[in-house]
Amino acid sequence: MMLKPRYLFDPRKKSPAFRDALVAWFEEKGKDYPWRRTRDPYAVLVSEIMLQQTRLGVVLGKGYFDRFMIRFPEVTVLADADESELLRVWEGLGYYRRARMLQAAARMIVDRHDGIFPKDEAALLALPGLGKYTVGALMSFAFDLPSPIVDGNVMRVLSRIFNDPTPIDSSPGIKNSWHLAGELLDQKRPRLFNSALMELGQQICKVGVPDCQSCPVAQFCKAKEPERLPVKDKKTTITEVAESVVFVINERGEILLAPEQGTRRIGLWRLPEIADDVRSDYHFLAESKYAITRYRVTLRVYRPPGVPRLRGGECWFHRDEAESLPMAAPYRKILRQLFD
Repeated sequence: MMLKPRYLFDPRKKSPAFRDALVAWFEEKGKDYPWRRTRDPYAVLVSEIMLQQTRLGVVLGKGYFDRFMIRFPEVTVLADADESELLRVWEGLGYYRRARMLQAAARMIVDRHDGIFPKDEAALLALPGLGKYTVGALMSFAFDLPSPIVDGNVMRVLSRIFNDPTPIDSSPGIKNSWHLAGELLDQKRPRLFNSALMELGQQICKVGVPDCQSCPVAQFCKAKEPERLPVKDKKTTITEVAESVVFVINERGEILLAPEQGTRRIGLWRLPEIADDVRSDYHFLAESKYAITRYRVTLRVYRPPGVPRLRGGECWFHRDEAESLPMAAPYRKILRQLFD
């Protein structure tokens, strides 16, 4: 069992001391992110939507946020953008429904609010794709108005501070996390406090074994074995999936591509899919693996013996045209690999 500083104070009874200690630590140790340098609600919204289902290191390390803000610098520009261009800029982040909902929210802000973000929680909740967390982030980070936020980091911190074994993915656990976040919230410094609480979970109170010796609020933490918290009800089961596609080039040097089916990737293009029981006269070209939600996919590419007939929506594109089309990252990656 790890050693941790002794618990001394209930943060609800010593709220000013808890808030001061946390905020002071954040002002000294907090990370510098692009969205923390601005109070622009549009920039805050873009960052929050990107970070919903994508790791911070990916959003920052691969420049997605900066590229998006350069191409769509204002809410009015995003509202007027062509969807195919939006999806192309979003490419690589996945979960493309987020991009469409972000644009739908931008259009509603332009149409109903003259391009100005409302500062009212009810009006923000009425925007497409905005839930309780995103609204709390806008209220506190953009407007510095008191509104709690709860994400995975905050849930983990709160479960340890209060030594709470309630599963954080259960209805009682979620409800309790929001209640505690609201109870602890610094009403005068909500932007700093919420940023600090999230940062604590990212830097110190991490998944697995936390760094309790460096924690600025360790004396307020009741957990005796913090590495055992939080508790979760649901276990994610990874399902292995095989996917077979064809790479076809005609006599004009054009590539055969198909439109994505279903709602998850609608508007994007891909290599045409074939049945898993690949014919023996198909030539294997390449293999790639990727993960999405609870699936681990093995993508295999084959060259058919001839040029197939076009099927529903399939089209021929020159290579430079294909580069400009929106396409999910796994297909883009393997397509470039085949051309190299």
